[in-house]
Amino acid sequence: MHSCVSYPPPENIQAANQQPVAVLLATYNGERYLAEQIESLLSQTHRNWTLYVSDDGSCDSTLDILERYRVDMGSRLHIFQGPKRGFAANFLSMIADDAITADYFAFCDQDDLWHPDKLERAIAWLKLQPSNRPVLYCSRTRLVSEHGDPLGFSPLFRKPPSFRNAIVQSIAGGNTMVFNAALKNLVSESGNPAIVSHDWWLYMLASGCNGKIFYDPTPAVDYRQHNANLIGSNVSLKSRLKRLRNVLSGHFLAWNEINLEALEGCKHLLSDESRQTLECFSNARRTHTLGRVSGTLRSGIYRQGRLESLALFTAALLRKV
Repeated sequence: MHSCVSYPPPENIQAANQQPVAVLLATYNGERYLAEQIESLLSQTHRNWTLYVSDDGSCDSTLDILERYRVDMGSRLHIFQGPKRGFAANFLSMIADDAITADYFAFCDQDDLWHPDKLERAIAWLKLQPSNRPVLYCSRTRLVSEHGDPLGFSPLFRKPPSFRNAIVQSIAGGNTMVFNAALKNLVSESGNPAIVSHDWWLYMLASGCNGKIFYDPTPAVDYRQHNANLIGSNVSLKSRLKRLRNVLSGHFLAWNEINLEALEGCKHLLSDESRQTLECFSNARRTHTLGRVSGTLRSGIYRQGRLESLALFTAALLRKV
């Protein structure tokens, strides 16, 4: 739990030459693990960051914990009231807030643990990229139990990140994502569509709008697995078979409908190649069985892994895509 220690502002601890980072933390009844997460932020080797918290109506001690930290952290911690429309809308509300400015932005979940070099490693890559181009860093995670005991790692994806992958699969959790101001502005410009998840939406926009994405195979986040997880790990065979069942039950179809409608609403922002992929895939979904399968192949879309690829083409065959 939080101890009453005074945390100096970043400019007094070798942060003068470090790029400013806005850490975007969405909270909802997170009292159990929140203090540990904030302590892991305070241990970052990259010190020039400010924490913005959007609370979505917590009724436990979450706000009390945040207020105690704010006493010590001062201007490094800002607390807002969330939109109360779910976790994705909560995160996107912070992206849309023009008052939150920085060179880089990092999503933060309330129950994880950041490795001390998480921001340092992400920014080492980000600062080498052009600032006028949407750029997204994401990574693999280390899975831990509710008590912090190691459980393994999230899947190691080997195919390159691209719009042709993003349109049917999200490869990294938002808890690993760090991105630049150009991508924040792009998300704001895309409007406020209904989406499946904030991290999947950033992956689609960054890859679809001539952005650049780096998937880091080395974890920098301990992703806590517990009963209250909104998403949870997808590494086990049981989880992968569950995704196949989701395809057969129509969940995949529903997610695609939501995402494709969101992309249609901002397709003027997409590159020519991405618009062609979107059109080819959208047309394939509306035709007969052979047309769906052949059109899906022609569109070039793909998922990571053999079982995931099988799920995609099974969905096309069964009109579940």
